[in-house]
Amino acid sequence: MTVTEDPAVRGTVVACGAAGQRAAAGAELPVTAVGTRPGKPEIDSLLGEYDRLVVAGTDGDLAAVVVRIMRRERLSDVSLGYLPVAPSPAAARWRLPAEPSAALALAAGGADTAVPLVRDDTGGVLLGAARLEAVKGQAYCDEQVAFDGEAAAVEIAPDDAGVLARVTRGRFLKRTAIFHGRAFQIGCLPTSSLVIDGIPAGRETTRRTWYRHTADLRLVRG
Repeated sequence: MTVTEDPAVRGTVVACGAAGQRAAAGAELPVTAVGTRPGKPEIDSLLGEYDRLVVAGTDGDLAAVVVRIMRRERLSDVSLGYLPVAPSPAAARWRLPAEPSAALALAAGGADTAVPLVRDDTGGVLLGAARLEAVKGQAYCDEQVAFDGEAAAVEIAPDDAGVLARVTRGRFLKRTAIFHGRAFQIGCLPTSSLVIDGIPAGRETTRRTWYRHTADLRLVRG
């Protein structure tokens, strides 16, 4: 059910930072202005008031909102629209409109559908892409060894089954292997190269696991 089809479905645009507020200008839904990567104080009160949140922001902003929906166990009854304000692997994967007014119209008035949600073992989520560079260690996709030794780059993204991983090896002659599964786990020497949905991890990483969550995300895709 969409906001426009059923007046009982309540929605708001969550405008993250100055860029999100500019993108939300002219929205028919009420606009809630928050900071970038909003947390519990900004989002949790909205979950009791609205059935649809349209996030105007970056992939990192969207991930922050999804974390709050997941932690409040509201994935089944809150739909999520997305209006990206920067290049977005998440929007590209979901094939959302590139034109801002079309993206806003879809996010506010489109129908939602269930899509797999990938989370990690630290309580975060992965919506677009994660990347590590120049890592030494071992990684598995489900029970399959993805690499054992050195990797020039490791990219992890959600897919229809759960997780997709691209492992690039070799210094001069690059070769890439692709893995699909429900989970991807890596253990490595300390690295500060991890970036998730455009946000640096902020601390050295020695291990991380991404896996498909037990509940899907109600995403507005048309």
